[in-house]
Amino acid sequence: MYHGARPGWIEVIAGVMFSGKSEELIRRVRRGIIARRRVQVFKSHLDARYAGLYSVSSHNGTEVDATPVDTAAEIFRQVRPDTEIVAVDEVQFLDRGIIEVVTALAARGVRVIVAGTDTDFRGEPFGAMGDLMTVAETVDKLQAICVICGDLACRNQRLVDGRPARYESPTIMVGGRESYEARCRHCHDVPRRDEDQAVLELRAAAR
Repeated sequence: MYHGARPGWIEVIAGVMFSGKSEELIRRVRRGIIARRRVQVFKSHLDARYAGLYSVSSHNGTEVDATPVDTAAEIFRQVRPDTEIVAVDEVQFLDRGIIEVVTALAARGVRVIVAGTDTDFRGEPFGAMGDLMTVAETVDKLQAICVICGDLACRNQRLVDGRPARYESPTIMVGGRESYEARCRHCHDVPRRDEDQAVLELRAAAR
């Protein structure tokens, strides 16, 4: 995919867990390699699932080598002058400086591909994903299948000991199928402490 005669643009692959984001990023990276483009792949150091820290891997087992980073600035420092494609997986874990970094890379002629979960387990915007989707030339939002009802899933259901995680839980908790499920809007459940208190008050009043 090329946008006119000038190189340099931003592509965002967004969606819930288990929707195929990493798989799609890997597919685009491999096509770039086949086309003999000079490619660099990065990922957040927080994600060491499946194939480990030094590769991007999908849930179905495909993978490509990657460099783990702690900050967006590290990506900018490590991109080589001759690199034509930069791909970043799990971009939601990076700081908001990633917006400036991908914009600068695109301005100097680099094709930038980023993939990430656009909402956290609460169903709220995750990190810089919303802004990245705004500044990108193209956005592909992928969906999974709700494990409860079978409809299209647009939420990440976090589970703790098999039960829905409370709203007040930490935003970042890296995990796979043992900790998360893909669910639709209606099957997504995030209990709040104030809701629990309201239930207790209703029960007390009914006695």
